[in-house]
Amino acid sequence: MAAKEKKTETEKVYINREISWLHFNERVLLEAADTSVPLLERLKFLMIYQSNLEEFFRVRIGIHTHREMLAPEKCDPISGMSPTQQIEEVVRIVREQQTLLESIWKNIRKELKENKIEILDFNKISKVDELMSKKLFGDIKDLLFPEIIDMRQPLPFFWSGEQNIIAFLGRNTEQSLAIIPLHRVPAYMSFEIEGNQKIVITSQLVRHFLPLLLKKEQITQSCVIDVTRNADVFLSDTDTSFDKDFRQDVSTMLSKRKREMPVRVRIEGKLTESARAALIKKLRVPERNVFTQNIPFDLSFRSCINGAPGFKYEDRRPARDVGLKKGEYFKYIEKHDLVLSFPFQSMMSFVDLIYEAADDPEVLSIKITLYRMAASSKIAAALAYAADRGKDVTTLLELRARFDEQNNIDYSEMLEDVGCTVIYGLPNHKVHSKLCVITRQKDGNISHITQVGTGNYNEVTGEQYTDLSLITANEAVGLEAEATFAALINSEIPPEAHSLWIAPLSFKPRLIEFLNREIEKGERGRVAIKCNALNNLDVMEKLIECSQAGVKVELFIRGICCLKPGVPGKTEKITVKSVVGRWLEHSRIYKFGEGDDERIFIGSGDMLNRNLERRVEAFIEVRTPETKAQMNKVLDALRADKEKSRVMQPDGTYIREEGGEGTSSQEALYRYFSNYKVSLAEPPAVKAEAVIENEPKRGFWDKIKQLFK
Repeated sequence: MAAKEKKTETEKVYINREISWLHFNERVLLEAADTSVPLLERLKFLMIYQSNLEEFFRVRIGIHTHREMLAPEKCDPISGMSPTQQIEEVVRIVREQQTLLESIWKNIRKELKENKIEILDFNKISKVDELMSKKLFGDIKDLLFPEIIDMRQPLPFFWSGEQNIIAFLGRNTEQSLAIIPLHRVPAYMSFEIEGNQKIVITSQLVRHFLPLLLKKEQITQSCVIDVTRNADVFLSDTDTSFDKDFRQDVSTMLSKRKREMPVRVRIEGKLTESARAALIKKLRVPERNVFTQNIPFDLSFRSCINGAPGFKYEDRRPARDVGLKKGEYFKYIEKHDLVLSFPFQSMMSFVDLIYEAADDPEVLSIKITLYRMAASSKIAAALAYAADRGKDVTTLLELRARFDEQNNIDYSEMLEDVGCTVIYGLPNHKVHSKLCVITRQKDGNISHITQVGTGNYNEVTGEQYTDLSLITANEAVGLEAEATFAALINSEIPPEAHSLWIAPLSFKPRLIEFLNREIEKGERGRVAIKCNALNNLDVMEKLIECSQAGVKVELFIRGICCLKPGVPGKTEKITVKSVVGRWLEHSRIYKFGEGDDERIFIGSGDMLNRNLERRVEAFIEVRTPETKAQMNKVLDALRADKEKSRVMQPDGTYIREEGGEGTSSQEALYRYFSNYKVSLAEPPAVKAEAVIENEPKRGFWDKIKQLFK
């Protein structure tokens, strides 16, 4: 087959990763346009869209920018596109989406004004509003430090994500620039007049009152700029000594990242063509990567709006517990597997489990992998408490969790200070697993309680993301969890496992094995997978085989999906559905077969190349009738969802099905899991309660408070 024909065949069934991600972000943007979504929640989706896009440029366009320089001929194996072609196509799509973005912003702004919340427009400002704004400007004027440079001088360094105002100045025949950084002033301010709330975007305020700041200058034009810098910076193999100096290596990397080349520049405000060209030349960024937009870069003013209750979603607090108290978890888990479902149930149940382990005299050790944690982590505090109670606590802290590196560096130091053993993982594989094993000794016998999750040990995102956690006393699982930690402690790739799937050695082979199992069944075969992304070519080819063998394949994929469904002769038996709603879909469920023949697994990895081949991931089988029923409840809710889901078409686009009101899977699962309780067959032992009531050692909490300051 000729290369051109082969590419055409590929295009029929596959879609480029970056383009697929942009389609996902558009689905986020469309939630901001959905008038059935409360007004301030629509504004939040607008914020998420912009935040997502910033990270996308920093990471994905950063990667392709490096490839464009170092390996320009290296093409994407799925789409056949070169790095340059991918960047150009991304830019084209983003510009198209920008038209939609600004239209949605205009409608939201109008609706806010109808509800007595006005985002001030300094092109159409009343005298009263201008007078109040002038007072606000006076409050921040002393925090603004203009730097004036000759047009022949280079620009000062602009930090990624920080706004600056550029004013073009005319001095007779000489031209110069005034640069006013805005990082010292708040992004917005507000005031009220006769029951109307007025929101003032600080960048627009300063631009309006530039003559008061630059009194002696002739200002010809001005704009706000925001620079997005490349974040595709990694440690070299020679840097990864993986001892205590590794923290310093990561800190050095972070410093280097801050100074990487720009991959995007946003401009707010009209400039003449010559001024724009001069500015772009000074910023040393290609014209294709420069975007002019009429929507504020920072929409965080949402948090100050005094809107009516109907402006936000109805309150949906996680259920505080699952029917168990501290002191009852071990007794229950010894007899039953336990599933926790976030954000419908609180992560405090897992925190309680750690405290119970800390106070149980039979517990010898706690081992846990940590990837992203909350800024004030209750889980870190529980681990510190366990170490203070004399438990052997080992934490594998992945310092390379992108954009959480500094937070993890800080936690590594804190946990070491309170007596935990801290390790950092593998030189060439990020440890992305969510794995915890508690080791106990009773009457000379060793036993284990193991937890495997789909999401991070983070109480903040635990209320924002949908995730699952399974806790079991299955001894085969516990032994493989221990073997996994033994390998990681020795900086080795974990061995192949069977009771668990541990990437990179066991995840992809088991996944292919179970897909082959369904292929053998032909039309009786069933596959249902819920994850966040799919781009691995081997897996996609196997899914095509499934479809061609008659296997019904249901893919519930929130974000990237590089495989097109419904393509004749290829993927006719495959459906792809994406849910974007109030909470970020994040759980991973892999189900093969149905009825008595079904096998269900949950874990931390998607079907991306990185998760299958370059990361340590952990998966566990859901074995008991009760926990299987819970997983099927999740999948059934997704199947029924027509309100917050969109279905992928054979051409790669997504459409929302009609008649979906009241079918939101997230609402259905909130009702189910928030009311789901378990109970002990017998009351907890008095002795266990007495142990838990013991006070921590003197001075312990003072130490913790100091460390968390």
